[in-house]
Parts: sequence; structure tokens; C-alpha cells
Amino acid sequence: MPVRSAGILLHRVAPGGAEVLIAHMGGPFWARRTEGAWSIPKGEYDPATEEPLAAARREFREELGVDPPRGDAVDLGEFAYASGKRIRVFALDGAGWDPGPFAYGTFALEWPPRSGRIQEFPEVDEARWVAVGEARTLLVKGQRPVLDALARA
Repeated sequence: MPVRSAGILLHRVAPGGAEVLIAHMGGPFWARRTEGAWSIPKGEYDPATEEPLAAARREFREELGVDPPRGDAVDLGEFAYASGKRIRVFALDGAGWDPGPFAYGTFALEWPPRSGRIQEFPEVDEARWVAVGEARTLLVKGQRPVLDALARA
């Protein structure tokens, strides 16, 4: 069975056009990367025990340290990565949402590899609003089709 993730893509209309909230992945692998190193706030869930929207809200809170805005979520669908992993994405209107400062979650990793030394790294090291066109180059490749689904919705 493929690994499943769920996430929330916040969007808003700004003076320069449509924007989405995306997050730069934390940890040493992504530290010096920009293009293809950003993600929709998301995480894994078990469809046998949790609904995708509930998982998406939980993961948003775990990764960014704040609750997503209230409102009706639009199911943008499920998208497959080349690896076989699947992500279900929900869109929420983020206009007027002011969460205050983010408090990023962390994960443990042996670093440097094979050193026996475990270090804590942030799951996300930056989250910000970006224009949809810029998001197309920043997002990991498997998430870029989500922007087309958002435009259709």
C-alpha cells in the first residue's frame, strides 16, 4: 500500500496576484537548496484510522506550530509522486489570516551520516506567501500539479 500524506494549501489574492503559503523543508539535505525544496505543509496519515482533512489540519499544526484558518476546505484531489507516495491536498482561503509567529516542529536524524550522532532539525525552516508562478519553481516536482488544481477550483 502506498504511503499517504495530506496537506493544506492556503491561498489568497494579493495586490500582485494570487499567492500560496509554502514551506522550505528543514534539515541538512535541503539547507542549501531553493528550487524544488519547498512543500505544502503536509504529513503522513493512515487512511484506516484518520480522515484526510483531519490529518491535513493536524500536520499543518505540527509543521508550522499554528492552526490553519477556519473555513470550508476545497478538496483539490490526490496527487502521485514518482516514488509512488500519494498526497491529498485541501485548499483553504488564507485572506486575512494572521497566525502570529510560526513555531516549527522538529525531527531527529543521525548527522553526519554513520556518525552515531543524533541531532534535532526543524521540519520546516521557513514558511511564507509566494506568488503562484514562483511556487511552480520552488515546490517539489510532485506537488506542482496542485497549483493547476487550485486554479481550476
